[in-house]
Amino acid sequence: MGALTDSRKRLSADHRLLPSFPPSPPPPSKKPKLAPLPSSSSLADASSPPPSPPPPHLPSSSSSAAQDPSSSSSAAAGGASTSYASSLPPSRHRRLPPPPPHPRPIHGPQRVLRAFRLGSALSRPNPSCFTPSPSSPQHPRSLGLEQYVELVNSVAHPPPLPPSPSTADAPSRVEVIAVDDAEERKDDEEAREEEEEEVKGSVVVRRVPLYKELYEASSRRRDAKLRTLEFEVRLAEKGRLGLEQLADVLPRFGPRKEDEPFVPFTDEDEDSVDHALGGRNRRERLVVHESSNIVITRETLQCLNETEWLNDEVINLYLELLKERELREPNKFLKCHFFNTFFYKKLITGGYDYKSVRRWTTKRKLGYSLLECDKIFVPIHKEVHWCLAVINIRDKKFQFLDSLGSMDMKALRTLARYLVDEVKDKSGQHIDALSWKQEGVKNLPLQENGWDCGMFMLKYIDFYSRDMGLTFGQKHMHYFRKRTAKEILNLRAE
Repeated sequence: MGALTDSRKRLSADHRLLPSFPPSPPPPSKKPKLAPLPSSSSLADASSPPPSPPPPHLPSSSSSAAQDPSSSSSAAAGGASTSYASSLPPSRHRRLPPPPPHPRPIHGPQRVLRAFRLGSALSRPNPSCFTPSPSSPQHPRSLGLEQYVELVNSVAHPPPLPPSPSTADAPSRVEVIAVDDAEERKDDEEAREEEEEEVKGSVVVRRVPLYKELYEASSRRRDAKLRTLEFEVRLAEKGRLGLEQLADVLPRFGPRKEDEPFVPFTDEDEDSVDHALGGRNRRERLVVHESSNIVITRETLQCLNETEWLNDEVINLYLELLKERELREPNKFLKCHFFNTFFYKKLITGGYDYKSVRRWTTKRKLGYSLLECDKIFVPIHKEVHWCLAVINIRDKKFQFLDSLGSMDMKALRTLARYLVDEVKDKSGQHIDALSWKQEGVKNLPLQENGWDCGMFMLKYIDFYSRDMGLTFGQKHMHYFRKRTAKEILNLRAE
């Protein structure tokens, strides 16, 4: 309790001087708001154990008191006067009763667990925070990469369960805490050694006096021959490093091979393509390919608009541009031969007729034989649908690609027979092309409408001539139609 103030001290002194009178009872209309201070005798009675109840055959004092109210009232008056005479006079200022005790959480001793060498951070729990439940564990906030990997591995592969807490549990806990303490002491020693090394490293011990080093440095700067030699050494080192890193740096500035078929348009290309595909003069000549004598008018090029079927002139001109691209950059593209859209129809007219196409592939006309090529592309038109057959000489197999997912083994057997006759006629050799593998293509991109079969066929040829996988789909057809129109207008395939 705190010290008494001056007023309270005076009141207590006045009580000692004045005669002791019993306290006046409170008026009947008002009830006491606060209980009077208990006397020392009542405190002593409260501290003493309660009296044992009387045996059942003897009458109790309470029952006798209930039968004789006059005696109980006199006894109560005599007891009150006796307790009042023996106790000190109470203070006029009544004190508040002591507040009830508030329930507080009991923080029992907890076992110290040091994980990830963060024992100091985990061993100081915050008493103001609530104790987390076992279902929501708390992990250290700042973890390094190795610590995080250890944490992930420990979660993915949890350690075996500890033995039952009977006999072998206590020694294991003591051993874990002892090992953790040893590791912490070792870490403290290492940190102390590093600090000492840093302090030692800050002190520079010179074996040569400072004035001699400055003199030699100034003499080197004044020597013209040394400066020239140092410059030549630095230049040679930079040149060597530049040549070594040139092969790694150059591909970063150019487009990757996978991104070349998807180069975005410029604003000028967009305007020229839109004007060519949307003009009103349908008979206007847009381009003329002199080597193949193919003329492209606006009406012919407008087959590259949406929902339109591709015609023979656009397909044949695009195949001519692919062949020119290969001749322009032979190291970048496969050596291929591109038959036009009339070859297969001429070959099978009236049945199989090799003589009708015998002069299409003379070495004087092509400059090479078909066996020198890696792949030979044969467009096949089935009334209202475009397909593609590939003679893969490099892998010795025949492939059929249909954007609707169908297969035509008859066309592949016809081309195998043609290749045998072609080699025998041009070089006098015999090859067993009929035993080559004849197959379709797995994971072939397929069309999802009724008008993009010709565009799919051209992109099969384009990607295979680049020696690339067919990494496109229906969503790219709008872009490929505009790109094909741009390359035909420029007479240059990219």
